Formats: sequence, structure tokens, C-alpha cells
Amino acid sequence: MTKVLINLIDQLTKLPGIGRKTAQRIGFFILKSQIEDVEQLAKTIIDAKKKLRFCPTCFNLTDQEICEICFDNKRDHKVICIVEDASDILSIERSVKYTGVYHVLGGVLSPIDDVGPDNLRIKELLKRLEKDKFIEIIIATNPTREGEATAHYLSKLLKPFNLKVSRIARGLPIGSDLDLADETTISEAFVGRKEFE
Repeated sequence: MTKVLINLIDQLTKLPGIGRKTAQRIGFFILKSQIEDVEQLAKTIIDAKKKLRFCPTCFNLTDQEICEICFDNKRDHKVICIVEDASDILSIERSVKYTGVYHVLGGVLSPIDDVGPDNLRIKELLKRLEKDKFIEIIIATNPTREGEATAHYLSKLLKPFNLKVSRIARGLPIGSDLDLADETTISEAFVGRKEFE
């Protein structure tokens, strides 16, 4: 193999979920593609990296001043769903069951990785709750050990606000991520959400 091909494969293995075999497959697919298609892919990646930023309200990704969801007056701005990452919003939106707004934490509590409350957007969440008139908070962190720990931490932290605080139901298998779940599973998880006690 040439150094150029090895470098391409090495770069592709840096993507999440891409092992060496998949990287080779993608690399050869790119090499077989038309140059125009490859250039368009590269341009799109660079364009996204340059233009996308975090919404100052919810921290979703946007290329506007504020994201489309925060800007949309048809959404229920009294219900807020807390998610780990912006990719979770895409998954929930595909389900077409949830019509409220979001708050992206930017991760989960993970003492092993030195991620504590100050490393997440919890202060920003508390400011939103003080400023806006919410009636329900839905915690939709992933059903992993860290996601569960974050959900419990948030439920205790949010008690003084005297709002309904619920957790999406267990329609999602333990250890999986929202962005890997199908629309039906996410819909069922929202319909069956439970209030924290």
C-alpha cells in the first residue's frame, strides 16, 4: 500500500465507530468515486466545520443566530428536554413525538474522565430555568451508567424549582445511545416517561 492510501485509512479510523476494515472500505469507495463527488464531500465537511456553532440558548448546533427549534413559536416553550449532545436532538426530532425545546449538556458526569458538573452546561440550564417559565423538564440522557448518574444528579438539583421532572422511559436498551435508536423506540420512550420522585 502507498503512503497516501495508508494516510487516508489512518485518518478515517479517527472517526467514531470506524475500525480499520471499515476505513479501508470507505477509502477504496472514495478512490472509486468521481472527483467531483469527493470534492463536494470535502467542501461540505469544511463548510459545516466553519459555519456551524452552538445556539446561545440551548447549545444545539446552528448556522443562524439562534437555532430553528428555539426560534420556532409553534414549539412548546414550557417543556424542556435535557440531552447529552446535539446528535441526540436529531434522534428525538425523527420520532416526531416531542414538540418542546431542548438544552444540550455537552456530555455526562464521568469522574473517571474528570468530567464534573462544572464541565457541563448545568449553570446555563439553571439560568434558563430561573428566567423562563417552564412547567416540565424531561431528562433524556443515554441509559448508560454515566447517563443515569447525570439524570439522578440533575433530578436532585432541579427539585427546588418545583417543576415536573421526568425521565424518558426504558424503551431504550441500557448501554445504547439515542442517536442509534429508531424513531419508534424513541417515541415509546417519550410516551412512557416517568416523573422523578
